[in-house]
Amino acid sequence: MTTAVLQVDDLVKDYRSGVRANDGISLEVEAGEVFGMLGHNGAGKTTLLNQVVGIAKPTSGSIRIQGKDAVADPSMARRICSMQPQAQAPLSGVTPSESIELMARIRGASRDRAKQRTAELIDALDIGVWARTKGERLSGGVQRLTAFAMAVAEPGRLVMLDEPTNDVDPVRRRMLWEQVRALASVGCAVVLVTHNVIEAERAVDQLVILDEGRVVAHGTPSQLRGDHAGQLRMEVVAVRPEDARAIADRASGIQAPVVAGRRIMVPIHVDAAAEALTWAQGEQRAGTIDEFSFNPVSLEDIYIRLVGGQIGAEEGADDATLDA
Repeated sequence: MTTAVLQVDDLVKDYRSGVRANDGISLEVEAGEVFGMLGHNGAGKTTLLNQVVGIAKPTSGSIRIQGKDAVADPSMARRICSMQPQAQAPLSGVTPSESIELMARIRGASRDRAKQRTAELIDALDIGVWARTKGERLSGGVQRLTAFAMAVAEPGRLVMLDEPTNDVDPVRRRMLWEQVRALASVGCAVVLVTHNVIEAERAVDQLVILDEGRVVAHGTPSQLRGDHAGQLRMEVVAVRPEDARAIADRASGIQAPVVAGRRIMVPIHVDAAAEALTWAQGEQRAGTIDEFSFNPVSLEDIYIRLVGGQIGAEEGADDATLDA
């Protein structure tokens, strides 16, 4: 018997256009766990969430929530699952305080509980100054924080968050992550969709990396980095982006580099650090690079090597084009 709150087995989603958005995805999310889904725009992350709550129907495969068939009974799935969608919540004409309290009531909270929870979340996310401001006058970041609070005001057993920190400032991002961990601490299974690798590394217990609708890696952040324990990452910034590839080719004697704009990332073994340092200093003296640094291998490095070098893609786009 599994204790998973969410079980997805061999899930396939084909669109009429011929696009395969999900290609044999299997995963399990346990109670008390923050489970991350990481991938480029169009990797199939939003499509997967939409199938869990019945917005889209799988071509094949199964989805079970607390052991029950979510495809056969989407109304059950929506009762058990709280979801923050990728799109901004429609807040025109209502304030954050009103919308959070209303959502808590819709989810079954008593009037007193809804008021209490609203006050807690407004305080925890530091949005009190805007609590009584109409939604059309709010910044994108405050709207996003309000949407998060609406999703977790009276959380279900399964909480799914699709790019929750888009447009949110760094200070309040940390506050939001504290609330995500608080959800897990009271037994919720949390699914976090993102293409922000740094956030994923810090926030999740388990992680899948998706590429073109398939799972290409699965494990804890430390497990995904495990085979690279003896490596460092040398990061070089070219003076001109058009020269980055040529500079990377000159570094290929050290190890295969990855180029993203002006940035060149080269994994090196610790034993080769002296040789790499000499090479980088030579490039800097020649005026081809602005700066360089050496760091332990991160999840970002693993991600780039698995799915390619598209770093810094615009946040918030994700696979909405597939889901339309």
